[in-house]
Amino acid sequence: MANDRADRGALTFDILVQPRASRAKIGPVHDDRLKIAVTAPPVDGEANAAVIELLAKRFDIARAAVEVIAGASSRRKTVRITGVSRTRFDEVVA
Repeated sequence: MANDRADRGALTFDILVQPRASRAKIGPVHDDRLKIAVTAPPVDGEANAAVIELLAKRFDIARAAVEVIAGASSRRKTVRITGVSRTRFDEVVA
């Protein structure tokens, strides 16, 4: 993905969230954003919490290491993950 950035031990990238999906999954890349499908509805932050939970589980890190830094009320979000290398990111997303 052309829009991901590594900075001081954190990886920042753009995502496109699909709430109310039939199953949670990561990928593929859509319009230069990583698509993330979650089963949670887009109300009261439930979809954001589900995105954080899914990313934390897939990268095997604490939920506190995943942060939505932009687009909290939008399907298009920017996420920062601390403690994940670019190599590990590529392994999970592939």
